This record gives sequence, structure tokens and C-alpha cells, in this order.
Amino acid sequence: MNLKKKSIIATSFIALISASFVSFAGAERPVAERVSVPATASASTPVTKVAAVATNTVSTVANLYNEMNLQAAGLSKQAFELAAKGYEKLKGAHRLGNERYLTIVDFSQSSRAKRFYLIDMISKKLVTNTFVAHGKNTGVDQANSFSNVPSSNKSSLGFYLTKGTYSGKHGTSLKLSGIEKGFNDNAEARAIVVHAADYVNAGRVNSAYMGRSQGCPALPNDVAAEVIDKIKNGSAMFLYYPEQAYLNGSQMINS
Repeated sequence: MNLKKKSIIATSFIALISASFVSFAGAERPVAERVSVPATASASTPVTKVAAVATNTVSTVANLYNEMNLQAAGLSKQAFELAAKGYEKLKGAHRLGNERYLTIVDFSQSSRAKRFYLIDMISKKLVTNTFVAHGKNTGVDQANSFSNVPSSNKSSLGFYLTKGTYSGKHGTSLKLSGIEKGFNDNAEARAIVVHAADYVNAGRVNSAYMGRSQGCPALPNDVAAEVIDKIKNGSAMFLYYPEQAYLNGSQMINS
């Protein structure tokens, strides 16, 4: 073998060893020194990027709450934040047949307040804000006792999915499926539905309390049909009250 060929082989061997060393050194570098990968590669996304995503989500919800001026409409900020979290979870799991609307009932307010909120999540607008009844054994003016037990005549907290409509003694009514085990999953067996009611109206604002139901979120006659038509067939509904048993036990808001 002549001198020129020996030189070429030696140079190649040195280059190969150098490349292997660089590769090995790169693999052993601390995570903080590595190049960040796109957010889509979640398995190797840096912790700082995950934290940023979570922060951005909270910020977006807060901005939406302010953008729609929901505080002025009386809606609890916690109620909206929890409702938005559940909505996004259901949407991500492809459980919403009707993604446009999110309904929130804020039972932390007086029964004589407009505590029913229908939000268009696409146009980001509060489209309906009206009165809504709670169960007659849930409280008088203020709701404070909730149950999932049949014949309790109490409201049940948590997330629901709307179903189809039917014509009953209150006219067009909307079936609800309670999706939180232990909190509202007896809703269908209890015939908890959205319906119109004579006892829910603006004329009762100056009375001691709004009319009460057997546990249904009953609405005024003049808005019930329109609301039901909008939210039927798979939209999310959230019945809120800051009850610790629910706040601590709901898998929808804690997972």
C-alpha cells in the first residue's frame, strides 16, 4: 500500500471516531442544554413549555370572561372557569354533538337573579341570560342543598350533556344526561329536564323567591323554546355551586 492510500485511510478513521464522540457527547448533555422540540412531541416537551401552555390556557379563559363582561352579568368567575374546563375536556374527547353552546347555571346566586347563562363559544357571546328554577328542597331563595337521589326534589350539580326533545306537560322539553357519577348520573331516571314553567318569570323578582321545581332547571315561558332549540343534541351544561363535596370530588374538574 502506498503512502497516499495510507494517509486517506487514517484520515477517514479519525473522522469516524470524532463523529462517534460528538454523537455520544450530545446524548449525554443535560436536558436544559438540548435543543427544544416542537410542542407536538409531548413525550419530550420541556417542562417549561408545558407550564407555558397551562398558563396560556388560564389566561385565555380569563380573557374570555372579561371579553364577554360576564362579571357584570353576575356570573361567578369560578363557575365560568370550571365550566370552560369541562367544556374543553368534553370537546377534546369528542363527546359534544353541539360544540357551539355552553350553558351555565350559577346556583350561588339568588333564585330571583338571572343566573342562567347561554354562551356561544364560537362567536364568544353571551346570547341568553335569564331566570332558572332550582329544586324545591334545594332551598328557598338561595340554593344550598343538592342531591342525586330519586324523589329528593333537589337539584344536582355538575356537567350534563343535552339530548333530544319531547312534548310533555310543560310543552317542548329537553332531556339531560348527567355524566358525573354520584353527583347527577341519576338525572334521566329522575326525569330531570329543561322545560318552561309559569312559576319562573320576571314578575316574581320582588317576591321572597322564584318558583321552584322538582329538581329541573325550569325556564321562563318566553325563552324556553328558543333556548332548548339552540342547546339540544349534545351541548354541555354545567350546574354550579361552590359545594366542597362537589369541588373536591368531581373528576370533570379535578382530572
